[in-house]
Amino acid sequence: MSGTRDDILGRLRRQLGRTDATRAEAQARVEAVLAARQCGPRAPSDALVERFIERARAMLSTVERCPAESEVPAFCARWLAAQSLPLDLVVAPPFAHLDWAGAGLRMRVGAADGDDRVGVTGCFRAIAETGTLMLRSGVDMPPVNSLLPETHIAIVPVARIVADMEAAWADARSEWGNAGGAEGGQGWPRAVNFVSGPSRTADIEQVIVLGAHGPFRVHLLVVG
Repeated sequence: MSGTRDDILGRLRRQLGRTDATRAEAQARVEAVLAARQCGPRAPSDALVERFIERARAMLSTVERCPAESEVPAFCARWLAAQSLPLDLVVAPPFAHLDWAGAGLRMRVGAADGDDRVGVTGCFRAIAETGTLMLRSGVDMPPVNSLLPETHIAIVPVARIVADMEAAWADARSEWGNAGGAEGGQGWPRAVNFVSGPSRTADIEQVIVLGAHGPFRVHLLVVG
């Protein structure tokens, strides 16, 4: 499939007269526009952790401070037990090394399926202005873990909390590359999802219903 795609795009580029040189020129123009754009008022950059927690709770996420990543399984176990939720988890690969069994949890690593009720992810950035998680997709971070289970637990290192959406996208361009795989970047993910509390809708008579199109609960462990 990728070979066919590359062949089609290659023919289109040739018909349009595009070369590596013209691509570089176009990229330079885009980067110049981004660098020169006028930004509106920016969110404060102080007390990021406190503001993120406040806004996340306002969006109906539950939040706990966790001193260290090694303590995440114990925090998850206590919270799940307090909510009378199952102690079975599907965990994103970056957290497979944690001692989940030692905390009394049954864990498998990978992507959620229809039987999983609790999914665990990290986050690319957490936005203090709105209490929002910015999640990227990838083999190491299956997006379904934050969408399919009725309970989503996100591990949020304090170093990943930024002031506002502008700061989050600036970090994305820096880390992933300004042009989708540009030199110096790892390439853009297939999807970027934003999570602001549990899924909800008010389609029927303006009555808020949680868990309509995604998780019924979002629990954040702010680590550090």
